Amino acid sequence: MNFLGVGLPEMLVIFAVALLVFGPRKLPEIGRTLAKTLRSLQDASREFEAQLNKEAQELEKAARAATSAKTATAATQAQPKSQSMASPEVPNAPAEPVAAASEADNSQVADAA
Repeated sequence: MNFLGVGLPEMLVIFAVALLVFGPRKLPEIGRTLAKTLRSLQDASREFEAQLNKEAQELEKAARAATSAKTATAATQAQPKSQSMASPEVPNAPAEPVAAASEADNSQVADAA
């Protein structure tokens, strides 16, 4: 029997010293208090572990949802791109009148000088 690195002979020595220090009447009371304390620590540890596992599962669900949303978005974006390649749109405003207007502005500036 090995509890926290303490073997049976060491535990007997500790028990004997505690019996001498606290006396036979006080020792069971101390044992009960120690047992309650250990029980509450175990319960807190289990609760912490359960909460940690719950949070990890929620994060995994969120990550899966984000990944599936990204793949769905990528699939819907890839579909219109292939359709736009088949029939490209022609811009409505031609570039030539803009260039002609800028040349006319330059000639007015030259005339004013």
